Amino acid sequence: MKFRILGPLEVMDGAHRVDLGSTRQQTALAVLLLDHSRGTSIGRLIEAVYDDNPPTTCRSQVQICISALRRVFAQHGRPNLISTHSQGYAIEIGDDELDSDRFGTLVLTARRAASAGAASAAVGHYREALALWRGHALEGIDGRLIRAAARRLTEDRIAAHENCIELELSLGRHREVIAELTELVERYPLREQLRGQLMTALHQSGRQPEALHVYREGRRILVEELGIEPNERLRLLEHAIRVSVDTGRPAPTPPVSAAVTTAPRAGAPRMLPAGIADFTGRAPQVDAVRRLVTPSPAERASSAVPIAVIIGKPGVGKSTVAVHTAHTVAGRFPDGQLFAALHGGAARPVHPFDVLGRFLRALGVPGGAVPETLDERAEMYRGLLAGRTVLVVLDDAAGESQVVPLLPGSSGCSVIVTSRGRLTGLPGARNVEVETFDPDQSMRLLAHIAGEDRVRSDPASARALTELCGRLPLALRIAGSRLSAHPHWSIEHLAGRLQDETRRLDELRHGEMGMRASIAVAYESTGDLARTLFRRLAILDFQPFPSWVSAALLDRPLYETQDLMDDLADAQLVEITGTGRGAQSRYRFHDLIRVFARERLAAEEPAAERGAALARVLSCLLHLARDAHREQYGDDYAGLHSGAARWPLPDTLVRRLVQQPLPWYERERLTLVSGIRQAAQAGLADLSWDLAICAAPFFESGVYFDDWRDMNILALTAARQAGDRRGQAVMHYSTGLLSAAEQRYADARGSLDTALELFRQTGDDQGVALASRRIGLLERESGRSDEAGARRVVASRLDEEKAQPPGRRSPRPVRGRPASGPPPRTVETPVRK
Repeated sequence: MKFRILGPLEVMDGAHRVDLGSTRQQTALAVLLLDHSRGTSIGRLIEAVYDDNPPTTCRSQVQICISALRRVFAQHGRPNLISTHSQGYAIEIGDDELDSDRFGTLVLTARRAASAGAASAAVGHYREALALWRGHALEGIDGRLIRAAARRLTEDRIAAHENCIELELSLGRHREVIAELTELVERYPLREQLRGQLMTALHQSGRQPEALHVYREGRRILVEELGIEPNERLRLLEHAIRVSVDTGRPAPTPPVSAAVTTAPRAGAPRMLPAGIADFTGRAPQVDAVRRLVTPSPAERASSAVPIAVIIGKPGVGKSTVAVHTAHTVAGRFPDGQLFAALHGGAARPVHPFDVLGRFLRALGVPGGAVPETLDERAEMYRGLLAGRTVLVVLDDAAGESQVVPLLPGSSGCSVIVTSRGRLTGLPGARNVEVETFDPDQSMRLLAHIAGEDRVRSDPASARALTELCGRLPLALRIAGSRLSAHPHWSIEHLAGRLQDETRRLDELRHGEMGMRASIAVAYESTGDLARTLFRRLAILDFQPFPSWVSAALLDRPLYETQDLMDDLADAQLVEITGTGRGAQSRYRFHDLIRVFARERLAAEEPAAERGAALARVLSCLLHLARDAHREQYGDDYAGLHSGAARWPLPDTLVRRLVQQPLPWYERERLTLVSGIRQAAQAGLADLSWDLAICAAPFFESGVYFDDWRDMNILALTAARQAGDRRGQAVMHYSTGLLSAAEQRYADARGSLDTALELFRQTGDDQGVALASRRIGLLERESGRSDEAGARRVVASRLDEEKAQPPGRRSPRPVRGRPASGPPPRTVETPVRK
């Protein structure tokens, strides 16, 4: 099967063209093909299909498109062509099935051949690559994202054409390329390299007057339409041709594509903001960005524009790193540096149309000559940068569609982008992640701003202050500035003011700087449901939190809410921890972002919604805890559960999560402890004591006796406050088991006697049987065998009256211990009789 995007979208199955269906389906397929090497998020598909006006049903409509495409390809023997992954979809195509891949491979082969001195072979590869084009890329499919991708492919095509013709000129094929160059210059009148190549071909063919006419025509277009002169290379070429005409002798022709000077060009734009005087740390990140945007000459041979994307959470210092690095490499870009703040997190990010207007004027284009459409501005912009060496810095980008029109077409230029997202849709972009400072870097920055002596005089308070700032550079800068502005404040005083979490973001504000505003930008950039999830995650007292909590918090299927979790991660509002994937993924808040989330939770979520969301999460946790207990100890202990409702996860997911119960418990121990505590505090007594009895055998097997004791006390208190005598009985029973495990037999007997009496009062025969049997075991251990036997008789009689089904299985041995050895000591919970 062949997929073609270098022209109208086509899929060929042998000699037959595949009917791809509606325009939406074609658009979705086009994006999948463009992103096939990395996968496509559902958000990117929505943007491609609907631009800025997605309907409320956009997600389901895109899913319908994908389903329809799968049916189409299934009819042609490729049912698994489009696969689903955690963030969206991916199309599985072979190395030689997509024409743009074939084009890129041939161009790369051509460059390697040219570098090895095999110019003729390189030309052959270039010509084979150019022959793959059947018109304009993705012709007939509209949409901002598709147009941006098509422009990128077209730039690659023009660059390949320029490189190919340069080689042919070096081989003396001047006459052969004149007609082709004339057509290309007519089509792309602002591409000065093509114009220079046509001038060279005409000059070497003895047609100097025509070559000079080509120059004059190009100068007229640039001056009349843009108000600028041709670049220095073209002027040098025109001078050499004129000398040849005047003297009648051949003059050396300077190569059109080679740089002639590295000195700063007069009038070149210098738009970088001022450097950061107190910049500290970040040496690895700065070095990484420098290497990306100043590649070696061999790497520059590629037509791809070097792009470094600096990513990180709000306040981590992405812009600072970008500006500092740009200043350190500015000397490598003599044709200027362009800078734009894109305000990607704002409600209305800056549109590339407006940025291009500023850039064109900075490059010398008079206001009246700036085109009126985005595409025309982008074409003029790329034409002006062709053959130049310019650094473009784009700060705070919202997404790929905002950046793509601002990318130069010339590989002599480089781009630095900062963004909260990874911008994986930018071809060839490399990410450099900026993390929070380590403790020593935090202290250095604070000392630099607030004063070395001040920090040195109270290092303990200074270190506490850096931790309260979450070691975020922006927060540290604000704290340092406040100390500098209030010389009578001690560091301990400011740290004390930040201790109050409800006022922490109020304190972290100074002048125009503010942590709340910085986080709010990221928050507002996400969708309504993602913001709701962000707020509700702050309900939970535990972190990191597993991804399944998102489904319970929103009362929606996990496959939907997992995408929202990833949206929050892309916006740097939560961070991914550990190595789990899919349902095993785990996330956490940065401390200051969690404070912001709690503020939004209190302001925007009604108390009833918060309570219902918490109850669903704890019910889901109970669902998992019961299944983990059943998997490890058997299926015969339903008697001591509460009547608390369980918010269900799909059975297949539950089995996958708890298929190894003891490792699951170790991973979720703090989640369970926090869940029992939150249930007790929220008055959800039945959830609290049910979770506690489910966790009891795991507490024993892991020797977490302190957790066991604390949770029993919490759950028992909650049951008493709720007047739940059965819950009290279960917790006294669990406390008796704990005391027995600690060999405090008198305490164990007291707790079990209390449990027995409460079970009798509530008419719980199975509880009476369990407590009686356990008391009998204690009496047997103390030598009172007669009474122990009587207890067993009572328990057996109650069992018979309960008419429990036979064939109970014995508890499984704890994993990791030899099955042939002595059985592990376990808690006798309701699972065993």
